[in-house]
Amino acid sequence: MKKFLLIAFLPLFTVSLAQPPAGYYNAATGLNGTALQSALHNIIDNHNVQSYNSLHDCFETTDRKSNGTVWDMYSDNPGGNPPYVFNFTSGDQCGSYNGEGDCYNREHSWPKSWFNDMSPMYSDLFHLYPTDGYVNGRRSNYPYGTVSSPSWVSENGCRLGDCSYPGYSGTVFEPIDEYKGDFARTYFYMSTRYYNEDNGWPGSDMVNGSQLRPWALSMLKEWHLSDPVSQKEFNRNNAVYNYQQNRNPFIDHPEFVSQIWGGPTAVAEISYNTDINIYPVPAIDYVIIDHHGYYNQDKLCISVTDVTGRKYDPKISGSEISLKINVSCLIPGFYLVTLNEPGKLPAFARLIK
Repeated sequence: MKKFLLIAFLPLFTVSLAQPPAGYYNAATGLNGTALQSALHNIIDNHNVQSYNSLHDCFETTDRKSNGTVWDMYSDNPGGNPPYVFNFTSGDQCGSYNGEGDCYNREHSWPKSWFNDMSPMYSDLFHLYPTDGYVNGRRSNYPYGTVSSPSWVSENGCRLGDCSYPGYSGTVFEPIDEYKGDFARTYFYMSTRYYNEDNGWPGSDMVNGSQLRPWALSMLKEWHLSDPVSQKEFNRNNAVYNYQQNRNPFIDHPEFVSQIWGGPTAVAEISYNTDINIYPVPAIDYVIIDHHGYYNQDKLCISVTDVTGRKYDPKISGSEISLKINVSCLIPGFYLVTLNEPGKLPAFARLIK
């Protein structure tokens, strides 16, 4: 029997989660595959375009660490001391550079040569990040990938070299594990925001126009699952929304990835049961999942895991039409929950405690 993943989310901290406006994703309800991608495209299309020159000012809101320094994913060392830091001053902005730590610039994580320097993607904040100029230069316009035998390694562990991921063997740039999911969701955003708007894009060995080539899609789905959405991404999603008036759907709803492109190694579309209601929001001691009698509780398989894969066993009770899950034993955080009954569609839920 295939295993399906039901995703539920609870915040790790007391800061607020990124919340889309009420009804923002209503047009995508019940869809999957290209129909869902098209619906999401229509939702996030025609954003408020920022000028390229304004991006440094935007970064001060979108990519500021709690200590006021620049959040550079090419030099950061999560959980430790980064090799160097940048401040939001003109003196730290590139300019010229001779090595790491000299300055930071505006990285097109989806290289601009792949879309022929066209607008509005040229200044779309969802794929532009402040990064060390020298590391950015070494990355050049190479695809992202995995590297077993690097020809060069940055001070925080980014790697450059021949791709070791099946399906491609050219030169690639591998970010550190802690930010692979960030870049994966960035690419899913680009493939959706510019869905059918990629006329004239040269593409690359990683993408065909705005769409990912099979090897890259498979790899980025793995990155998406291995590095779940972080509070950094939640906060940045809100900050970019304040500028562009659009959102990255794959941060708000990570389950959209599998609904459009399938599971970690599959490309086929997957159907889900979306006829469920979740309340209360936020959950305090319990949450109700109303499935309208679709599932037989005696046959239903339910599991709860956190993002590290650790399993929990909360008390679950229910009736013919709903389940009651006691979440008082869980600390605030993100959890992955599965609801699956043989012969029936799996379900997913977004839970907030």
